[in-house]
This record gives sequence, structure tokens and C-alpha cells, in this order.
Amino acid sequence: MKIACLGWGSLVWDPRELPVQEKWFEDGPFLPIELARQSKDGRLTLVIVEENEILVRSLWTLFTVSTIDDARLALCQREGMPDKNKDRDIHIWPNNNVPTNSITAEIERWARSLDVTAVVWTGLSPKIKKGNKEENRAPTLVEAISHLHNLPQEQRRNAERYIRMTPRQIDTPYRRHFEAEFGWTPLSEI
Repeated sequence: MKIACLGWGSLVWDPRELPVQEKWFEDGPFLPIELARQSKDGRLTLVIVEENEILVRSLWTLFTVSTIDDARLALCQREGMPDKNKDRDIHIWPNNNVPTNSITAEIERWARSLDVTAVVWTGLSPKIKKGNKEENRAPTLVEAISHLHNLPQEQRRNAERYIRMTPRQIDTPYRRHFEAEFGWTPLSEI
């Protein structure tokens, strides 16, 4: 079985114990990715934002495990999620239980062109915290910049590292604005 893992953020430069081949390929499917999820430590992380019109080319590698379930569980653990969330937050293709949308259609087209049997990716949704309340939506650019400006020093350093280590080809509108606002130019070779 040829099982691909899609990546666009820290999986690429910090796979940890994720059972994947070392080489990440730069010709993944085009997806609407943006820095639109506020993590627990304050960083803005990259997620798929379905309503975004701007697409960027994702990266991919092959899993070294032989089943989709093993790949899904491994990615869930790498992402630090409870195992019970894998069915909700770790997405797969093919998946007969989920209706096809433009994202899964693009992933399917891409996978079939490479004779990939299955594809696994992190499917966390956009999220922003407003006070003590979490909203399941992408922050506006103004909210995102304000959020980064207001982070305590250590958290801001972590947010900067995440953004700067993101592969160069993940060239999103927010990333370009953060580079202009903060001078956070890419550090990644990929």
C-alpha cells in the first residue's frame, strides 16, 4: 500500500517519531492553507481554510506503515491529540463516510496521478480565541497581527519560529503580511 502524508507546517521540519520517509516532495496537491489556528501556546498554525480562494502547493511524503489506521493513529499521536480525536481531526482519502468537496476532490485527483493508494492529513479547523471564548473561524488579518503583537516574549519567539520554519512554498497571504510587519523571513530550505 502506498500511503501518503500531506504536510505544510511543522510535520515537514519536525516529524519527530512520525513513521514517514525522510524526503518530503514539493509537488503535493494545491490546498487553501493559511495561518489560521491559534494553538494552545499562542502560535498561529497552518490549517486548511475551506473558504479561502488562494491555494498553495502542499508537500508530501510516504508513510512507512502499511495500513491507513496505523498512519492515522501515528499522525494523531505526532500532533499531540488524544487517540479518540483521530477520526475527527485526522482526515483520510479515500473515505466513503465523508462527502466529496473541492479539497477531497483535489487530493483524489493528485493521489490518482501518482498511483497513491491513500492519503492522510491533519484536518484541524481554524480557531481564534477572543477573551475566554474560542471561535471556530479563521482570524481576520487585523486580528492575527494584533494577536502576534500581544503575545508574551517567549510565546512570540515560538510563533516566529513556526512561521519562519514553514517551507518557503507555503506562501500564504498572512505569511507575507507577517513578513512585512515583523520581518519574519523564511528560514527553511524547502
